Amino acid sequence: MANLPQLAPEATRLQGKVALITGGARGIGASMARLFARHGAKVIVADIRDELGQALCNDIGLGYASYVHCDVTKESDVETAVKTAISKHQNLDIMINNAALIDEAKPSIIDNEVSEFERVLSVNLTGPFLGSKHAAKVMIPERKGSIINVGSVCSSVGGVTTHAYTSSKHGLVGLTKNVAAELGKYGIRVNCVSPYFVANEVSREFFKLDDDGCSRVYSNLEGIYLREEEVAQAVLFLASDESKYISGHNLAIDGGFTSINPSFGLFSRSK
Repeated sequence: MANLPQLAPEATRLQGKVALITGGARGIGASMARLFARHGAKVIVADIRDELGQALCNDIGLGYASYVHCDVTKESDVETAVKTAISKHQNLDIMINNAALIDEAKPSIIDNEVSEFERVLSVNLTGPFLGSKHAAKVMIPERKGSIINVGSVCSSVGGVTTHAYTSSKHGLVGLTKNVAAELGKYGIRVNCVSPYFVANEVSREFFKLDDDGCSRVYSNLEGIYLREEEVAQAVLFLASDESKYISGHNLAIDGGFTSINPSFGLFSRSK
């Protein structure tokens, strides 16, 4: 067995918990997997990138992380991923619906294909629906659990990315609130996190940005830029017992971007 991560006792905020993370093989999902394991959780990494996912688990340590192939648009795959958590660890405390897809940037709706629109929604919205459904099946009898959906700044504003992606992330907030309303009577919390621009592989490719371009993306917090690790930290809070009275919430991790108009008003930066 690989060596397990070493932590000071006070740092293990997820000790004894089991977490399933879809889209966990790279990016924000991989950051969450590493962070959760460092805080004592047993992690199931679910993804379609088999080699990448298995390599991540090997790196984290097989005592804490294991990989399962999962296409979140296929209910049988999602069900299998949840059953894997139960068969390995006899429990599922945390479900992270993180897997997401973005389509090609086509600013004109006239040029958008319905097939692409539906493909994005199938991953970004149907996927979390299936994840929530099958997590609920095992959490309801235990009368506890935390389901966390990973949204986007596009969950609350328009004009940042494509029609399909923005629609899916708005829908994800609605799904979060509705599932929270149902599952509260079982003590199950359901929340969403909505991060702003993170300069990772996916966003760099979509927005066609190099290092200089990434550094010039507007941030109301001067000189501070969002990293994958900081999104993972916010999810860790919602996954832990520290947030035990928070449910139905969409946590914006955006430095104030969705609350502030930088081009007009007393504190305008357009002058």
